[in-house]
Amino acid sequence: MLRTLTVQKEVSTKLMKGLLDLIILQFLSAQPMHGYQIITKIRKSFGVYFGPSTIYPLLSTLEKKGFVKSEWNMNYERPRKIYSLTNNGQNMLDLTEESLNLICRKLTTQPAIEQPTPSEVTIMAKVPPRKQAV
Repeated sequence: MLRTLTVQKEVSTKLMKGLLDLIILQFLSAQPMHGYQIITKIRKSFGVYFGPSTIYPLLSTLEKKGFVKSEWNMNYERPRKIYSLTNNGQNMLDLTEESLNLICRKLTTQPAIEQPTPSEVTIMAKVPPRKQAV
């Protein structure tokens, strides 16, 4: 049971790393946020911590690509850079969600890979490897 939870956490973290930009865009589609809010929301939502050294460069990249925009808000104790989703960011989010849904559908509809029977394994083991042409 503990091993299953560990593997599950590893898989979850790996997926999070690969989809972090999508997750940030999704959060920003709900409301504008500053960087620390995003860090906290990721931790609370997924149980994974990504620190400022990961989140802020990613936000900068998303801004350079035109997916998010930022503006300074001086209404806090200290100035905060507030990020919001642009139209291009919403389009990217929509396309990415469609692609992920398609991948998930294909994964669930693909027939299982058939494992070779013991006799096929024996035959494959007896066949010598082909020599490569020089």
